[in-house]
Amino acid sequence: MGAGREVSISLDGVRDKNLMQLKKLNLALFPVRYNDKYYADALASGEFTKLAYYSDICVGAIACRLEKKEGGGQVRVYIMTLGVLAPYRGLGIGTKLLNHALDLCSKQNISEVYLHVQTNNEDAINFYKKFGFEITETIQNYYTNITPPDCYVLTRYTVPSTTKK
Repeated sequence: MGAGREVSISLDGVRDKNLMQLKKLNLALFPVRYNDKYYADALASGEFTKLAYYSDICVGAIACRLEKKEGGGQVRVYIMTLGVLAPYRGLGIGTKLLNHALDLCSKQNISEVYLHVQTNNEDAINFYKKFGFEITETIQNYYTNITPPDCYVLTRYTVPSTTKK
């Protein structure tokens, strides 16, 4: 791929008819098996959950959950999963997916986005740090069937923007 060459990367919403795509991606990408609640949350988040297509091939996805913060009407976004198949990494697909969710947050005045990352997943940690995420917590034994079992909580706080349309 030459630098600057525009590739066709498109995002599509997740709905019942293409939910299988998300399930297949997750099987290929993550060491964790997701349950029905995960998929229900992914569908319920609407625009916050997207499939990414590279030249019409489904190669990545972001799945979020919208959560009410304790003691208030504030909503925060939890990124349940964000992944791109290995041969398609480095093409800006993960960036496009994450930026899509972050743009939605700013449009909806959602000031907090967070996720869990396995402590040894340097690539993911560095990726999120480029977008202003910081490690805000370490949780021991968060994962039950993978090693290491510990995770970091990465959080990004944003000031709601009033300038963007």
